[in-house]
Amino acid sequence: MTQKLAVAIVHGVGSQKATFAKQLAEALKHRFGHELGGEVPDPESELLIRGVYWAKVLEAAENELKARTEPVGGLHWDELRDVFIDLGGDAIAYQPDEKGRRDTYVEIHKTFAGTLKHLAADAGGDAPLCIIAHSLGTVIASNYVYDLQANQAPQEVAVLGGGTALERGETLSLLYTMGSPIAIWSLRYPDFGTPIAFPPPGLAGPTLAVAEWVNLFDRDDVVAYPLRGLNAKYAKAVTEDLQINVGNLFVSWSPLTHTRYWTDRGVIARLTDGLVRTWRAANASGSTP
Repeated sequence: MTQKLAVAIVHGVGSQKATFAKQLAEALKHRFGHELGGEVPDPESELLIRGVYWAKVLEAAENELKARTEPVGGLHWDELRDVFIDLGGDAIAYQPDEKGRRDTYVEIHKTFAGTLKHLAADAGGDAPLCIIAHSLGTVIASNYVYDLQANQAPQEVAVLGGGTALERGETLSLLYTMGSPIAIWSLRYPDFGTPIAFPPPGLAGPTLAVAEWVNLFDRDDVVAYPLRGLNAKYAKAVTEDLQINVGNLFVSWSPLTHTRYWTDRGVIARLTDGLVRTWRAANASGSTP
């Protein structure tokens, strides 16, 4: 009996569908299966992947905003404009309102908690967890895990999870942040803030040796920044800031690279490499029942 891996994919800006994670999940499974070869009869089944679909919380309000601000004749740079509207709008809505209420924050984190609960049921409550997050999704993932580690998750979120080590974030073995604005977010805090504890204090066993937080960024992506230079705490938590050129010939030189991490072969190869190493560590002789 093998130990399967649980993978949570957290989307970022842009119009999203409930099936947003399907293409990346298929690409990861295909390359994962190729890399493992004959090590296991059905390698693709060793990855249990679910998307954290938080866009549904803000979809109606964003559509209304775009409708109200679209002048006669239309605006230029639609795709790039959508990036900025979605990033700015989502980021503002994610924060407490003028009365200090965190309704959107809570609803988004409830979606995250529900996804981890499903993954725990799929892969087992002690399964190694990989989080792959993009754009504002990296901030959401960071905040979610930070709240878990600090025992300060909102009550509405806390009651949904915590039943297993995976749901408590204790098995988080791989964290991949892509096109991340966490560095911008850190301006809110003295000395640029405190990252999550990585590896998490509860992580033990063979996957601890291969655990990694890799922050992937394209130098043309104006939303993305490296993290290790923020302060000593980030330098300790983040394994690597990996500069990678994403997108095709037409966009690889432009800010539109921000939306191209999902389909980039180099990104998929790097993510798969970590998944393969983690699976092998978790399934080394004597590691599983």
